[in-house]
Parts: sequence; C-alpha cells; structure tokens
Amino acid sequence: MSTDATSPDTVKSLVHLESFVVNLADRDQSAFLKVGIDLGIGETGKKQPMIDKGSLLSSKIRDVILSVLTTCQSTDLLAPDGKAKLKQRLLEAIREQIPDLPVREVYFTEFLVQR
Repeated sequence: MSTDATSPDTVKSLVHLESFVVNLADRDQSAFLKVGIDLGIGETGKKQPMIDKGSLLSSKIRDVILSVLTTCQSTDLLAPDGKAKLKQRLLEAIREQIPDLPVREVYFTEFLVQR
C-alpha cells in the first residue's frame, strides 16, 4: 500500500503533547514510564481542531493516553515489539474515544522505563 500526499492516511500536521510520567501496572515491583508523544494528524475535510495546552480536546487526548499507559507492564514495553503494540493500542483508543480527531500515527519522542 503506497501512501502519497493525496492519500487520506497521509499525516498533514503534528500535535506535540507534553511528556507523560506514569506508574506502570507491574505487580512485583514499582515501575515507571516517561514517554513523549506526538500525534500525526490527517486531513479532516474541515478546519483542523485546536489542540492547545489546556484545551478541552488536549485534556481528552491526555486522558485517553493515560488510561492506556497505566495498564501497561514494564516487561511488555521492553519486549522487542512492545513499543509497536503500545502505539497501536494508543491509536485505537484515541480513534475510539475521540472519533472526530483524524489521528493517523503515534510517534514516541522519548521513552524511558524505570524499574
């Protein structure tokens, strides 16, 4: 499947989110995740939604992401395909919870797991 500039799946803009620091769901030990995330937004066919820090949409996005991150375990994230699976889970959760936001990609800009 090729993606060109006219494809509806093409990323048209990026939304930078402030870093997240969360407790992970590890049972035997304390584990933390610090992750920076940018969202690749596609074309909506209408005016792009405003996603400013402190906006309602920004808060909804952060809430959805936090809901996913806090269910993760460090062993899953450190597995070879752990980051790819997390990206997919985040993408699916955002699309489900905020269907009007045309998120096409999730990019990690920093990723640190501490146990």
